[in-house]
Amino acid sequence: MVRKSTKPPKRIAFIHPDLGIGGAERLVVDAAVGLQELGNDVIIYTSHCDFAHCFDEVSSGQLKVEVMGDFLPTHVFRRFHILCAILRQFYLVVTLITTGKIRAVDYFIVDQLSFCVPILAMFSNATSRTLFYCHFPDQLLTRRQSWVKKMYRVPFDFVEEWSTGCADRIVVNSKFTRGIFHETFKNLHVEPGVIYPCVNASLSTIEITPADEEVCNFFRDSRYFLSVNRFERIKDIGLAIRAFAKSKKILPGKPRLVVAGGYDSRVVENVEYLRELTQLCDELKLTNFTVRGKLIIMPPSTDVLFLPSIKTSLKNSLLKNAELLLYTPGREHFGIVPVESMQFKTPVLARNFGGPLETVVHYDGQNLDEATGFIEEGDYDKWAKVLIKYYNETGDHVKRQLGDNGYKRAIKKFSRTETSFEFMENLELASKQAKTKIVPAWVVVLPGFIAAFIAFVIYTCT
Repeated sequence: MVRKSTKPPKRIAFIHPDLGIGGAERLVVDAAVGLQELGNDVIIYTSHCDFAHCFDEVSSGQLKVEVMGDFLPTHVFRRFHILCAILRQFYLVVTLITTGKIRAVDYFIVDQLSFCVPILAMFSNATSRTLFYCHFPDQLLTRRQSWVKKMYRVPFDFVEEWSTGCADRIVVNSKFTRGIFHETFKNLHVEPGVIYPCVNASLSTIEITPADEEVCNFFRDSRYFLSVNRFERIKDIGLAIRAFAKSKKILPGKPRLVVAGGYDSRVVENVEYLRELTQLCDELKLTNFTVRGKLIIMPPSTDVLFLPSIKTSLKNSLLKNAELLLYTPGREHFGIVPVESMQFKTPVLARNFGGPLETVVHYDGQNLDEATGFIEEGDYDKWAKVLIKYYNETGDHVKRQLGDNGYKRAIKKFSRTETSFEFMENLELASKQAKTKIVPAWVVVLPGFIAAFIAFVIYTCT
């Protein structure tokens, strides 16, 4: 049964640092579309968006997106990423203030970077409220290999915790992240809500799309395993490649591994990691081929196919026609791809940590009525055994049941409609309480900038 909103429409603004094609961006886009479908007036403000390299809902104009401050740098000699991100967001919010747009919003939804939250609270109208969506504490996403880097991060860590606490309502993307939130922000005595990222339940799993035909014609009935992730080292895509290399020696026929996902030539790590993965294939004697853009003829000898920066329609078709999704990240806070895979009735093999434990139901041989895939520790030998058993021994009936279970679970727990209502309920909870009182900006923000400037000088001179 589809739930319908009986509330009057609201003016909702998302503030997001970089509207690319990652998991965080997918959540923002889905939440924005869902809230818009409930009748609200929704807009996304961001510091960067390449309209030729973004999700379809953005490039098509379905969502209103305004870019402010993209001329500012994202780093200085590959350093000071957080400082640059804060400056870009600060420019964005100041622009909202000076143009008066900040006072035309009922609800702000801020994610990833919390610096602007207290500024929004101070300059927005008295009835507006701000919700902060915590994907994961930013301070846990940086490496601190020297005492100088640790000192450099001190003011930013402080500002992150303080500004997060200034939100009228805080939510996280999983129960796992909520536990990390409490461990990290020890001075914030709040209980965040949980809003899972979602999938578009209206997408058909039966209808044959042009992208489906493209995939089927390209692979010509060849079976393939699939990995979908951004090309980042933390995603540990090498695990899938090593497991495939070991299982390939036993698997009959010519199965392939397809490695697809977000790739941006502006991001140095994306470029370097793709190169490292192709080198790994060479070391394992796996013939690999990279296709950018439209699928073309693939050399028959190809074992591993790399598809960087694919469109959503192609990704969905790859998921729909894959043998099994290999989800390799070891510390994924939530991970939307397993849910997308289940939506298209493709079982999942994922790591036994973090978000996948809340999305994938492990098949132990006895729970075929609810299982949606497999959970295994990050050992490529053990993954290879799962691939071999699934490919060679698992019957079609079991595979279909796992797929059907996954579809039902994805639609019931992770649909866009449910997520949209969760957002509205949390925004309304924020409205029922007094607006957060913020101390004058200079009391905290100015000392923080002074500390950051001192750290900047020290870090630059070392």
